[in-house]
Amino acid sequence: MDPMYYDTITKLEEMGADPEYIQGWVGGFLNNPKREEQRVTDAYEAGYGDGQAKNTDHASDWVKK
Repeated sequence: MDPMYYDTITKLEEMGADPEYIQGWVGGFLNNPKREEQRVTDAYEAGYGDGQAKNTDHASDWVKK
């Protein structure tokens, strides 16, 4: 597995990113199908898009303050 995957998950967890964002990021990074419509949240959508793009551009928007 790409070390970027593990490094990014660790970074997201340490910064306190919303678990929904992290789950979305994982799904997007691994090119998994999206969740069924009723389980998709805004945080998940943002994470999924960032995961597909292999970045964390929107992660700071989903950190609990």
